[in-house]
Amino acid sequence: MSKKDYESLKRKNAKSSNTPDGALKSRNALISAKKLETVVAILLGITTLLSAWAAWIGTLHSGIQSINFTKSNNMASEGSAEYNLGLQLYLSDYTTWNVISEYYGELEAAKADGNQTKIKLINEKIEKFKKQNVSQTLAEGLEWMEENNEDNPFNMPEMTEKYFGSAQKKVDLSRELLEEGKRDNTKGDSYQLVTVMFSLTLFLLGIVGTFKNMPNRLAVLGISVVVLVFAVIYMCTIPLPTGFSKMNFFEFNK
Repeated sequence: MSKKDYESLKRKNAKSSNTPDGALKSRNALISAKKLETVVAILLGITTLLSAWAAWIGTLHSGIQSINFTKSNNMASEGSAEYNLGLQLYLSDYTTWNVISEYYGELEAAKADGNQTKIKLINEKIEKFKKQNVSQTLAEGLEWMEENNEDNPFNMPEMTEKYFGSAQKKVDLSRELLEEGKRDNTKGDSYQLVTVMFSLTLFLLGIVGTFKNMPNRLAVLGISVVVLVFAVIYMCTIPLPTGFSKMNFFEFNK
């Protein structure tokens, strides 16, 4: 065999041996692309579900926020009305006490004169006036005053709370509902932010296939995964709505 024939045969063998390797590399690249598409599809499905969940929970927070704000406003109105009513009762009782105090002064003067008839008439007038004008709260104060030898029923401990205690409780409850509404508003905004991050993840996953080079695809996929993981971790730190339970969330609004 001549040298020229030997070189020609060598080139044919090399070409035949390289063809299977090239086909194998092409086949491996095709499998990698398919695997990548499968991963992207799975991540798209997971992200879509998580985005829907975050949007729903955020809507629940917004609804509870509106309810709490409405309740707070109503409770504040009721507290204001009860405060005005308590103030009117307080002023009325104080006026009543001033009249009774004058009667007591007349009674003491009659006792000093020793006029039994006048004493009896004044006592009857005091009792009749009490029955017609003394409220339950003032009656408790008068009883406390007599038992403790005091000269003013309004010196009784917690006397003021008897007039304004109920109103103050409603005002305090109104403030608590307002603060709860503010917290729900913050939580709802946080879930909206999570929804935005999930939308960003969906966008990144959607453009993975537009890149021709595998390294570029993997880089975009990696960024989307990082955003997805961060969004999930952040979402787990946000409290669920008040009264929400995983066992009864289908009946949450019942």
